Amino acid sequence: MRVLLDESVPRALGFELEGHFVRTAQSVGFSTLSNGKLMQAMVEMGFEVLITFDQNLPYQQNTRLPVAIIILIAQNNRVETAKGFAGSILRTLTTVQIGQLVRLPTAT
Repeated sequence: MRVLLDESVPRALGFELEGHFVRTAQSVGFSTLSNGKLMQAMVEMGFEVLITFDQNLPYQQNTRLPVAIIILIAQNNRVETAKGFAGSILRTLTTVQIGQLVRLPTAT
């Protein structure tokens, strides 16, 4: 899948998601976009999934999601915390559908 890491997600997580095309919002020039414009730009560039720590993102969308969103639920967004989600994210990427919102709790 084509995956975009939101600004809140350390880029090191992308190296853990083998088998997927992963980029950061910063690396593709999306760092200044609001969430609505970010979704539109993602679709235009062929991204299918957004991974974020932003738990408020679903409430900022008033239309059907044009991509799948995976929200990482954690106390912080440090590199170690983000990498702890890698296994759950990889499993989720095998079944996630466009328009779906998935919340992943902190890995234990």
